Amino acid sequence: MWKWYAILSAFFAALTAILAKVGVKGINGNVATAIRTAVILMLAWGIVFFGGQIKELKDISKTNLLFLILSGVATGLSWIFYFKALETGEVSRVAPIDKLSVVFVLILSFVFLHEPVSAKVLTGGVLIFAGAIFMLL
Repeated sequence: MWKWYAILSAFFAALTAILAKVGVKGINGNVATAIRTAVILMLAWGIVFFGGQIKELKDISKTNLLFLILSGVATGLSWIFYFKALETGEVSRVAPIDKLSVVFVLILSFVFLHEPVSAKVLTGGVLIFAGAIFMLL
């Protein structure tokens, strides 16, 4: 099932890029990020509340909370820089370069999470890296 969720994530990320490019036209990227974040905040808490998961808040450890906060900071910085790139760049070039995040994830997951390194994963990472570099040139 995770594969379907990943495909849906990729589709909505693509849709996000197109909608964001149109939405950021004529406004500051930081303002656009703030609006987007407010919508996501309402959507996420609505899903938790109406899905009955609100009671699970008591089960969150300090470690969970710390890393989720750090993840939120990283997400926020990612979005701020993404919207800054969209302000002046072509979405057809910004989005693929943004996908260098996949290469960074592979490296960090190998180093810090000790996930297995396979030829297939390495090949995919190299191809993504090459494609992103190609888009930069």
